[in-house]
Amino acid sequence: MSSTATTNRPGPGALSWHRVGGWDNLGLLLAAVVMFVCFSLTAPNFLTTSNLLNVLQQTAFFGIIAYAMTLVIVAGEIDISVGSQAALSSALLGVLVAHHGWPMWLACLAIMLQAVLVGALAGWIRARWQVPSFIITLALYMALRGLAMMITDTYAIPIDSGRFFYWGDGKIFGQVPVAALYMLFAFAVFAVLARFSVFGRSVYAVGGNPKAAHLSGIRVQRIRIAVLALTGLAAAVTGLLQSAQLSSGTPTIAVGLEFDAIAAAIIGGTSLSGGRGTVVGTFLGVIFVAMLANGMVLLGVDPYAQNVVRGGVVLLAVLINVLRSERSALRT
Repeated sequence: MSSTATTNRPGPGALSWHRVGGWDNLGLLLAAVVMFVCFSLTAPNFLTTSNLLNVLQQTAFFGIIAYAMTLVIVAGEIDISVGSQAALSSALLGVLVAHHGWPMWLACLAIMLQAVLVGALAGWIRARWQVPSFIITLALYMALRGLAMMITDTYAIPIDSGRFFYWGDGKIFGQVPVAALYMLFAFAVFAVLARFSVFGRSVYAVGGNPKAAHLSGIRVQRIRIAVLALTGLAAAVTGLLQSAQLSSGTPTIAVGLEFDAIAAAIIGGTSLSGGRGTVVGTFLGVIFVAMLANGMVLLGVDPYAQNVVRGGVVLLAVLINVLRSERSALRT
């Protein structure tokens, strides 16, 4: 990649704390530790093994999307349709398996394929006609959820498969949630993809300066299509996992999931202007968001007040990102 495509992504070389996560993540890590201690002292049953494992399981249902969302935001785009895609994937699973008798593996493959195609279509419209990705995915946000409701008549469709149920709600050694392992696996895949692959370098270049990236020979349009296809795939996997947990194809799942994923990425240091962010930071953001939500529930905080707190945390993270960008620009 030519030097004209400047990014904020650390260059290749020996691993260090800065290269793995960045010193900026240290503040988030300390904040998470302080919150963990506070909830341990004040929230009933927060420190129990069952509750902590429950927090870990809940991270799987938006963590997988959050990692993919990190690449989308780093590329200078946004995708708010992932919650609706997860709901549609769940609804399709119920219809294909319970109503049409498809084998489970074939239904899952077909659902993931349609999610990739829908995401790629959104990316193609973005690249071909320069329509902002927010507008495209806003349309999908409404259309996909509506389609999920329409094909199920708004009802959950039971799926009779004990083996499938295990993949969403099973436990390894009777303790560790299987779904949490998927989240950790997804973290490893996206971390390697972002840090060590040509595709990852291209994503950062496009988000940092798309014109310079184009002059460097990077296929900007293809990168935009690819990152939105990835979030579609991540949303489908999440929808299938939640279907497995519920043993049903449910069109009402994943409401607000897109905002949790975006919040985790922003809290983890991903810049909304593109070109900067790490999957490691998003991983810390996922843990932070899940722990905050769990702690407030255990403390009996009013649900509306919970939204106020979460919104305030996201706003604070955005302000910190802005100040960090301004400081970096002054140094440059």
